[in-house]
Amino acid sequence: MSEVAKPTFEILSGSREVSADGQETFVAVSKRSEPHGPKGKVYIETYGCQMNFSDSEIVLSLLHRDGYGTTDRIEEADVILLNTCAIREHAELKIHHRLSSLKPYKRRNPKLVVGVLGCMAERMKTKLFEEEKIVDLIVGPDAYRSLPNLISLAETGQKAANVFLSLEETYADITPVRRAGISAFVSIMRGCDNMCSFCVVPFTRGRERSRPVGSILDEIKLLSDEGFKEVTLLGQNVNSYRDTESGVDFAELMYRVSLINPQMRIRFTTSHPKDISEDLIQVIAERPNLCKFIHLPVQSGATTVLARMNRNHTREEYLSKIEMIRKKIPDCSLSTDIITGFCDETEEEHQQTLSLLQEVRYDYAFTFIYSERPNTPAAKKMVDSVPLAVKQRRLAEIVALQQSISLELYQQSIGKVYEVLIEGDSKRSAQHWMGRTDSNRVVVFPKGSESVGDMVRVRIVGATSATLFGERI
Repeated sequence: MSEVAKPTFEILSGSREVSADGQETFVAVSKRSEPHGPKGKVYIETYGCQMNFSDSEIVLSLLHRDGYGTTDRIEEADVILLNTCAIREHAELKIHHRLSSLKPYKRRNPKLVVGVLGCMAERMKTKLFEEEKIVDLIVGPDAYRSLPNLISLAETGQKAANVFLSLEETYADITPVRRAGISAFVSIMRGCDNMCSFCVVPFTRGRERSRPVGSILDEIKLLSDEGFKEVTLLGQNVNSYRDTESGVDFAELMYRVSLINPQMRIRFTTSHPKDISEDLIQVIAERPNLCKFIHLPVQSGATTVLARMNRNHTREEYLSKIEMIRKKIPDCSLSTDIITGFCDETEEEHQQTLSLLQEVRYDYAFTFIYSERPNTPAAKKMVDSVPLAVKQRRLAEIVALQQSISLELYQQSIGKVYEVLIEGDSKRSAQHWMGRTDSNRVVVFPKGSESVGDMVRVRIVGATSATLFGERI
């Protein structure tokens, strides 16, 4: 196995925020063992998906190697980086607003370097320089190795950019700098080849490529040795993972990962329905530490809409995958993504989405109003024809139905006992712990003598549509 260097600083804390449309923001707060650093201090904010969060950990590692420290105080920063998302218009508007709010820092410190990283940087490229005069550098998801040189260039007053998309880059040799805690994300592949008509990811993250299996196993072994209790394997479509040298596929990778530490929980995201295999479901059923939870985005319950979305599966094929999962893992929890108001969506097609929710009965769903993304096949060939008011009404109906289903499912847990991994304090009470079950359900219960990272048996005594309440046994 290849040697993996241990980082000398870590992200100490952070805050996550999920808006009504599913947009997740994570503000990373980090500290180096020599926090000042000979080249100055970096402050980084991350917006969007877990893959972006993982990328920020890679960025921090690369900058640490080059002599930068980090700070949790934006006013102290010599470099401010925003790691961005481009999957929806809302996400990009959020970044524009954030950049406007940074102008006072730039006025106070003209030498301050402000950079935009990630998918929005790749999609908008030099247009960002034109629209946002505050921006000094732009770096796409495959070009993070060039960040130190680009920052040096920006410090001379020049605009600096690298949005080159690579066919090989996986950052397999970079040990991410992680926030202290019990859970970690491990990126196993990058890019996507699926070309869903609504999606900008293939244009911002490039073609699909997988990390060598050895580098993944090395990283997870290191995490186990450092005391992490849970790992989530990340990819735009993890089911397509394949190590080109060994031929190891995702089912085999999951099996090998599960053997590293049988006490470490293993999760993954995201799956594409057309590629999820019976072999994978069998491995999850057999290995106790592979969590019985699957996020399986459907996007729509109507085959006609799925065809326009170029999802390469029908409603019936999707439901057959659900049936396979239920058969092999009866207690498996499921979640999904749904886009409402896609091009030419009719009322009948909307009703088919509602009926699919009733049939599958997800624990929860991330629901979104369709927003046209420039340069996607849908933007080039279709018309965003559904009025906003109709989209909003349909979204409200989907959310209301899903909340009622979630409440019914969670109430069925009352009286049952679960192993709960403690993640930290409850948001509403410092006298209560918050943790998760194997099936990814949030549980809140009174504190005892336990600590973060402990596994506790909890009996469920109450439930809402999003949270279980319990008592230690």
